[in-house]
Amino acid sequence: MTNNRPIGFIDSGVGGLTVVKEAIKQLPNESILYLGDTARCPYGPRPAEQVIEYTWQMTRFLLEKNIKMLVIACNTATAVALEEIKEQLTIPVIGVILPGSRAAVKASKNQRIGVIGTNGTIKSDSYKRALHGKAPHASVVSLACPKFVPIVESKQYHSSVAKKIVAETLRPLKNKRLDTVILGCTHYPLLRPLIQNELGAHIQLIDSGAETVGEVSTLLDYFSIAATSQDDPHPKHAFFTTGSPKMFDEIANDWLDLDTISSIHTDLGGF
Repeated sequence: MTNNRPIGFIDSGVGGLTVVKEAIKQLPNESILYLGDTARCPYGPRPAEQVIEYTWQMTRFLLEKNIKMLVIACNTATAVALEEIKEQLTIPVIGVILPGSRAAVKASKNQRIGVIGTNGTIKSDSYKRALHGKAPHASVVSLACPKFVPIVESKQYHSSVAKKIVAETLRPLKNKRLDTVILGCTHYPLLRPLIQNELGAHIQLIDSGAETVGEVSTLLDYFSIAATSQDDPHPKHAFFTTGSPKMFDEIANDWLDLDTISSIHTDLGGF
């Protein structure tokens, strides 16, 4: 049995588009619905209860659009809300932390792994737990980078300001003998060239969002819900934002190498 219902992706803003980019590449037959809560971004500094509430609001919005699978393409939301949402939904739900952790353990030669993320993700210790679950003796160095998401959301990721902030923020990771660093926020791949340059070419960067798409593909097959070109030769993608569609579209078209994205503004209530 195949299924041409869309896959839903949610994020606190534009970061989850890094996951969508990989999904469009790896899953060309799938239709995608994306919701970015840009009006309330960033989620990182918010209390866990609030992030859970916002994640539920986004989830309900996409459930009404008849999605067949939900991807929580946000590390902060995955850290605090994944288990609760997974328990209560009848469709498959996947987060970005376990796939990123698995890939890091596999990639690291010396088992000295760095994790960069929002305050919320780092405070939750979700990556540390996931990494130690796979590699109990791994040394994990975590660093919150609260200034990174605002740079991306304001489309300054190519600027000299971004370069300076990335350099200052990542200084504590220098001389830690790390060989692998997880980009533990789906916004961070938009800063990847600056992060790589700062940490050095010898460091392997793991894009947790991109790693997640491999697991999405596996789950689609496992539940026999993958779309084929026979289902719909032209899969349809739709993008929703709670903030400014203009800014969202600029970043989305730039990152996805498209010039056709025209997002729809939506209110989720509660702000």
